[in-house]
Amino acid sequence: MSVIRTASLLAATVTMGLTAGLFYAYACSVMIALGGTDDRTFVDVMQRINTSILNGWFGIGFGGAILLTGITAALHWRGSARSVLPWIVAAIVLYGVMFVITSAVNVPLNNQLAAAGAPDGIADLAGLRAHFEGTWVRWNIVRAVSSTGALGCLAWALVLEGRIR
Repeated sequence: MSVIRTASLLAATVTMGLTAGLFYAYACSVMIALGGTDDRTFVDVMQRINTSILNGWFGIGFGGAILLTGITAALHWRGSARSVLPWIVAAIVLYGVMFVITSAVNVPLNNQLAAAGAPDGIADLAGLRAHFEGTWVRWNIVRAVSSTGALGCLAWALVLEGRIR
């Protein structure tokens, strides 16, 4: 059982790292690069990203992180490994913060951008971008911080798990 617990914790940590890395990459490179483009390019690229990101590879990190962390929490519920549980629960809470922000802010903004139609048919690209960009970027940084915090919690849980053995 100890090997299964550790393996699940490791898998949860890796998938959480993928998710945290995604939001970090947006914060420190993608959105900065797009910030220097014209309105049409910005809208076009964000629409393309928002469509193409919905794939299995994204699902492995985004969905796998919470699924595996939940399984890991269940596996650590009893016995000597229970001392690791608070860190796993903290990771779940921080992931929850990221998920709520994604659901309440970033996805609705992405949907509004998609609903505007093709960039060539949008009369006020600058206005659409202004409505989208600042809010999306700010809340993405919060997502990056919360998911990185979740990753840190799981990494610390791995350290503690190693000390139990």
